[in-house]
Formats: sequence, C-alpha cells, structure tokens
Amino acid sequence: MNDHRKLGRSLELFDTDPMIGAGLPYWLPDGAIVRHTLEEYIRDVERRHGYKHVYSPVLGKRSLYELSGHWEHYHDDMYPPMAVGEEEMVLRPSLCPHHALIYRSRSRSYRELPLRIAEIGGMFRSELSGVLGGLTRVRAITLNDAHIFCTLDQVAAEARAALDLIHAAYASMGVSVARYRLSLPGEGAKYVANPEDWARAADILRDVLGDLPYEAVAGEAAFYGPKIDIQIADPMGRESTLSTIQVDFHQPAQFELEYIDAQNTKQRPVMVHRSIIGSLERAVAHLIEQHGGAFPAWLAPVQIAVLPVSGNEIPAAQKFAELCVNRGLRAEIAYEGSLGARIREARLVPYQAVIGPKEAAAGEVALRLRDGKHLDAQPGEHLIGHIAAQTESHAPTLW
Repeated sequence: MNDHRKLGRSLELFDTDPMIGAGLPYWLPDGAIVRHTLEEYIRDVERRHGYKHVYSPVLGKRSLYELSGHWEHYHDDMYPPMAVGEEEMVLRPSLCPHHALIYRSRSRSYRELPLRIAEIGGMFRSELSGVLGGLTRVRAITLNDAHIFCTLDQVAAEARAALDLIHAAYASMGVSVARYRLSLPGEGAKYVANPEDWARAADILRDVLGDLPYEAVAGEAAFYGPKIDIQIADPMGRESTLSTIQVDFHQPAQFELEYIDAQNTKQRPVMVHRSIIGSLERAVAHLIEQHGGAFPAWLAPVQIAVLPVSGNEIPAAQKFAELCVNRGLRAEIAYEGSLGARIREARLVPYQAVIGPKEAAAGEVALRLRDGKHLDAQPGEHLIGHIAAQTESHAPTLW
C-alpha cells in the first residue's frame, strides 16, 4: 500500500521539521522538481486557453475579508488577525477577494469578458493538528486558482471549458476521477442567504455536469455558492476533493463589480471559481500514491538514468547526458555499483540508457523502459528526440 507520507520521505520528495511546525512541509530537490513541473504545465495550459496570470499578496486587511464574507462565514478556519500599527492584517484563506479587487482596479467593457484571471498562489487554513497529514492536509496551501469574470450567458460555457481542462490534466497525470459531486448548501449561518442566487447557480452546474454521473450533497458548498467537486480516492478508498468549479453571484455584489454592456449600461458580472489541479500539495500527494513514485515521464524528477557499463564508457555517457540536458530533459549518470545494481536503483526512472563498448563506439544507446521493454541500440540523438517529444506532449505513456 502506497502511503505518500512514507514514500515521499523515502524518495526524498518532502519532509517536515518540528522547528517549522506541523502542517508545514518543506520540499526537497526531487519533490520541488515535480511541483515546479506541475506549475509549468498548468500555467502553459491556462495561457493557451486565454488566462491572464497575476501575483497577489498573501496578506490582506481584515476589512477585505469582512467585505467578501469570509470573516463572517469562514472565520473558524482563518488565522487570527495580526496588529500592524492601527490596522489588522490577516493571512488570506482564499485568493478570490484579491482577484475581485484586481478586476475592480479599472472600468471593464463587455468586450473584455470573459476575463480569466489565474494565479498559483499561497493561502492559509488554521487546521487543527489532529487532522494534519503529510501533504494532504496542510496549513500553508499553494493553490492552482483562477476566477473567471463573465456575463450570465457565458457562465455555463466557461464552467464546461474548465471541466474539459480538468479531464485533460487528469489524463496527463494518470489520475482517475472517483466521483463527481454537486455540493449544495446546508442549513445555518454558514451560507449567505440568497435562495434565488443559490438556485440559479445550482441549475447552471447541473447543466454543466450533463450526463456525467454525480451525487448532490447538501452541506458541502462554499459559503457563497454551489460547486462541482471532482473527487479522487487514495489506495484505501478514502475520498478527497482535488478540483472544483464554483459559480458565485455573492462576491461580485459585495465588491460592486461592474462592466459596461453594448448599450452603455452598467451590469454585474458573474464570478466562476475554478481549480484544475487543486492544491499543489494534495496533487503531489495523490500522484505519489497513485504511481508509487513511478511518475509519468514528464513529471519524473529524473527522466533518464544514464548507465555506462564500465569506466571506459563514462565519456560517452557524459556526452549523452549533456545532450539530454541541452534538450530540456532531466538526466543523471549512475556511476557506482554493478550494472545490475544500478538498474535496480533506477527502477522508478522512466528511461534507462545503457552504454557499453559497442554502443560507445557507434555513438548509440541501448534503452530500457521502466515497464520492462528493451529497445535495440539506436543513435543517441534519435532517442533523445523521441523521449523529448513524448515528455513535451505530457503523454501518460512511455513510448
């Protein structure tokens, strides 16, 4: 059974230290590569689909979260305010208030909509120590977040497009959807009181889900609106939410967001919240457990292990590794131990490039794939081109 906490530490992906604190893991070099590669992937996907990336502060005045509704409805999960002079500053529990202010920073025309603002940003949740675990429940979260400001008649299409991006990302990561959940409000003061907006938003999300099998669950909505939760399952079958799509009429009203329509009249946009791969922490935790450390080739910390059979082949191995690195691949040479021991040590590496006397003399490489397939010796540059094309396409397969 793959437990990401044990496997992540044994593979030197991440760790924790009591001097830093519970729920605050740090990333080791190989884990940082996985995380960075995911960030690059999602930024590129978003850029190609019309998103504009921003950076916003992880702090805000308490009054900001009072305006957004977080302070009233989400206060128990937030850290207490910090006194800074005469102001009270708060570590943000969400990115949406900042993005609302970015939208509000100047006047907007209907021609700009939908405006898709994206950020891979930090946020903070005051989790109790008893629920913290590895990367799945942490106190400092890095979220692949975006907010789409659009007209009412654009909402469904934008939500469907977000769902398509989620499906494409899961296919590239080798991740399966366990269940689709339509998360609806429950009873009590946890949710903003506007039945008409709740019903309208829920109807839109039902339409987006269409023929997909889903379960409607009361009490799991965001405080401001219903959402589609994409559920994943760990090896024990325990579910958690990785990706979400939310429709929000509340915050645009709170922040008095506007756009000028074709008749030169002020209108209020709708806000679609969406996260394609969720938090980087939870995504990597699930990838570790899903693949047992044998990540898809494009995500692997080391993509090619270069294995010279003897010391005589080290110059050829160094030249091949340099060609790999220059092509944007992550390659390392394994020098120590017998060839068999080095092959076993590199069992999680997608590609093992073996160079013996014959290959070195001919400028070739004998490639072993992680799945056990062996390829005949081929020119090194040819293999590099094929592997690079495979990884650059984010294909879940090795060849």
